[in-house]
Amino acid sequence: MARNLDPKCKQCRREGTKLFLKGERCNTSKCALTRRNYIPGMHGVKLGKGGRLTGYGIQLREKQKAKRTYRLLEKQFRSYFDKAISEVGDTGENIYKLLEMRMDNVIYRAGFCNSRDFARQMVNHGHFLLNGRRASIPSINVKVKDKITFRPKSLEIEEIKNLPEKLKNKEMTDWLVVEPESLTITVLDVPSSEKSKPNFDLRAINEYYSR
Repeated sequence: MARNLDPKCKQCRREGTKLFLKGERCNTSKCALTRRNYIPGMHGVKLGKGGRLTGYGIQLREKQKAKRTYRLLEKQFRSYFDKAISEVGDTGENIYKLLEMRMDNVIYRAGFCNSRDFARQMVNHGHFLLNGRRASIPSINVKVKDKITFRPKSLEIEEIKNLPEKLKNKEMTDWLVVEPESLTITVLDVPSSEKSKPNFDLRAINEYYSR
């Protein structure tokens, strides 16, 4: 499966915000955005001091933020917009719902993995069951009342054995229920951008693709 191989720290610097592509490292002093808070490139320092974007430029950057956050390529991201615009309701909210309910994102949100890339790798390797059946496609869209668990054999992995203790202190999103002892995720509701406050503008993304 095609994926973005650009350096992760450069992607955050280009967007001017933390996309948390490297998990816990992004919360430490080692974060590249903390040390070099300007866009990469030979003119980065100059442009980072107040360069103004056009309306189109703002829309493009918001689209890029979302695309890079969920680790998608342009063709994949555009397909989510096409699906969202065909559904009933606000297009921006529909896009957010489709992106958040990807299986790899749900596993990341639940705290089972410290980054979406790691969550995608774990799904690809067949470590998870969706409603009791093996699921190895990260882009599967889960539904309300779906349950995600580890495959029994995967529970023998040392890192997974330590998960229950780590999850006890983790603040969970309101649309998921996580049981630390059994390592079970239950989808309780549909995610809402109004409650979650994503770091990108859904309206600008809608405007970008509607031009």
